[in-house]
Amino acid sequence: MSKQEREFRSVNRVLGQQPRLGPFPADQILPWSAIALIMYIAVKGFGQLSWLATGIAIAWGWATWWTVSANKDFFGKFIGTPRVTKGYQPFASLTGTPTTRKTKKKRHLRRRR
Repeated sequence: MSKQEREFRSVNRVLGQQPRLGPFPADQILPWSAIALIMYIAVKGFGQLSWLATGIAIAWGWATWWTVSANKDFFGKFIGTPRVTKGYQPFASLTGTPTTRKTKKKRHLRRRR
């Protein structure tokens, strides 16, 4: 057998890819359904606006959600802040009253010869 025959060849090119429903990612379907329902109730139900306004509001909600959450491009940019455990800044009162603090004086030891 040659080296080319032993290499892995993918038979199905969609293996390892994110599931899709047409051009849309499958993980967007549930949030988009909720957005469409909420916009329909808010714009058409409470606002008594036209179907055009309802459609524009739904499309705006879908586009916003897709921009914010697709492939973790937006949410993935947020990094948790590290926990600060030790500080070296001396205490300063916010009220402006001076505080007295006892500090240890360093003693310099001299070598005796």
